[in-house]
Amino acid sequence: MTGTVENQEQEHDQQHERERVRALLDRVRGEGRSALTAPEGKVVADAYGITVPGEGLARDVDEAVALADRLGGSVVLKIVSPDILHKTDAGGVVVGVSGAKEVRAAFCTIVKNARAYAADARIEGVQVQQLVPPGQEVIVGAVTDPTFGKVVAFGLGGVLVEVLKDITFRLAPVTADEARSMLDSIGAAEILKGVRGAPAVDRWALAEQIRRVSRLVTDFPEIAEVDLNPVIASPDGAVAADIRILLTTEEVKARRRYSREEILVSMRRLMEPRSVAVIGASNEPGKIGNSVMRNLIDGGFAGEIHPVNPKADDILGRKAYKSVTDVPGEVDVAVFAIPAKFVASALQEVGRKGIPNAVLIPSGFAETGEQALQDEIVAIGEQYGVRLLGPNIYGYYSTWQDLCATFCTPYDVKGPVALTSQSGGIGMAILGFARSTRTGVSAIVGLGNKSDIDEDDLLTWFGEDPRTACIAMHLEDLKDGRAFVEAARATVPKKPVVVLKAGRTSAGARAAGSHTGALAGDDAVYDDILRQAGVIRAPGLNDMLEYARALPVLPAPKGDNVVIITGAGGSGVLLSDAIVDNGLSLMEIPPDLDTAFKAFIPPFGAAGNPIDITGGEPPSTYEATIRLGMEDPRIHALVLGYWHTIVTPPMVFAELTARVVEEFRARGIEKPVVASLAGDTEVEEACAYLFERGVVAYPYTTERPVAVLGAKYRWARAAGLLGGGR
Repeated sequence: MTGTVENQEQEHDQQHERERVRALLDRVRGEGRSALTAPEGKVVADAYGITVPGEGLARDVDEAVALADRLGGSVVLKIVSPDILHKTDAGGVVVGVSGAKEVRAAFCTIVKNARAYAADARIEGVQVQQLVPPGQEVIVGAVTDPTFGKVVAFGLGGVLVEVLKDITFRLAPVTADEARSMLDSIGAAEILKGVRGAPAVDRWALAEQIRRVSRLVTDFPEIAEVDLNPVIASPDGAVAADIRILLTTEEVKARRRYSREEILVSMRRLMEPRSVAVIGASNEPGKIGNSVMRNLIDGGFAGEIHPVNPKADDILGRKAYKSVTDVPGEVDVAVFAIPAKFVASALQEVGRKGIPNAVLIPSGFAETGEQALQDEIVAIGEQYGVRLLGPNIYGYYSTWQDLCATFCTPYDVKGPVALTSQSGGIGMAILGFARSTRTGVSAIVGLGNKSDIDEDDLLTWFGEDPRTACIAMHLEDLKDGRAFVEAARATVPKKPVVVLKAGRTSAGARAAGSHTGALAGDDAVYDDILRQAGVIRAPGLNDMLEYARALPVLPAPKGDNVVIITGAGGSGVLLSDAIVDNGLSLMEIPPDLDTAFKAFIPPFGAAGNPIDITGGEPPSTYEATIRLGMEDPRIHALVLGYWHTIVTPPMVFAELTARVVEEFRARGIEKPVVASLAGDTEVEEACAYLFERGVVAYPYTTERPVAVLGAKYRWARAAGLLGGGR
């Protein structure tokens, strides 16, 4: 009972403090201001338990002297003006002042500098603040990201923060555990633990500063940015020497959100339709409406196909309808192949017909500056409950339904990979890659302008789709980063999600009012938050496609011990470098295993790790060492380096490797095995042979197979299959 009373009292106190902050922010906004003064920042900090030094506001010199005397020791003086945001630039800060004489002189200097900097600035006085004892300078802050909303930041630096740019981000609010994880996510994390005899900082106090800031911006959406810089971290705590709070002046329009159940219902009818109408179907070759009809018919779609064209009675041997409203029965998808200016009126008819999905191939909307036209179709879609895919897309493929609803080349190789792209050109690159590598896909979907359906809708569907084992997405932006993260977190424990985010070099383009805001460039935030969601980020298009092709082939690793077996010492060195580059761990070979490997390799070979069997060895040496690597339970993954010789030709190596791996798989022993093959062009055929049999193999590269293995490990950690996950 006592605990309950204490909790009620604590909640009452917190509510009182929130109301106090609410009143303060309302007053500041009512005055037309977007920045809080230092004393106002102190009120907010006290309300949320954000530790700041003792301080007070002096309106004249005598008050400053009295405040400094009461605080004791050295103090810092800072100008307080709602019109001067960057106090240091205005000469409005003096550090390390002690004694009445120094305080008087500093007070007068600060006021004089401020008036010279901005003659019309309102000066409310001078803040007198305790000088925080030396410690490690860090930054804690929060920003409003256009994609992810409230994001909390932590980094190293103080005055050097924008030079070092050693900063990490999380979605707000963060839990205590997430806040602590941020301390280990910066490059200089070891400094916080104490180096070269320096003591470790109070990690709990520092994490609490992060957590409290995240709670503040979550409670008050109108707070655009918070900057605690510097925060002085020491063994005795973490104190924010300066706090800057900026408010937004814009009202953010909430995006319409659909429940998971609503998304799955509409996506099922989109990806597994029984009936499709083609609005703008045509008998004339070369027209998009003709290409879509031919692909649907020639692709073998077993459902109903209804051409819609007011000027035709028959299209490609099928009855044509003047309007989609004339089509008998239910229709799951309407594919639009008409000019943009006619889409809105046709979409009205789709809505009245009760068709749940519209696939909008036409261009000529927001991408060409016609935002009003796009807004109109979005409003119609919302009015009738029609989900919109596009506009400005190549269409989509749902291979398990033999559905090719596109004007591009058909594709019918069924498999476990779902691929999406925001760009039509990238979509066709995906198609070409899939064809050249015989990658089996469950779907290829164009997203275009993403007026409605976007990555989180598709990710929700593919996460539940039993025919999809890996999802790869090219995107230029996310409309709703939080919805995507939510969908990713639900999907990653079941299957990998690979993302190629374009525009990673355009960070920091927008003007920012704080250090935190300046550092929160688009890509920096994307990188951290996608990683926290368990998403595998691909550095380039080919990487995304190779990850998507390879990850379903590899079994999940059961531990961190990776062993390299190579026929060439040079390859072994490069493979070892790739292991480090991809965050993997080369196993330290125990003595008994070392002895076991040595029994199979020549005296001039090298055990250890990499295990160099040398290039002149016969197939039996490759087979014996690979077999040992598969057999020993302490080894969790194998990286094979093959060197083309006449003694062991490429296809001989490929066949023996595939046979050994399959033999152990039949015994219930599965480990990821990747291979790098160096040699003449025959190694290409050998790699294809291995890939088809569950060994991810690449010719002419030591980097690619290890990168794929690294991606598999990153997914396994994020999915909770190994330690050290998200």
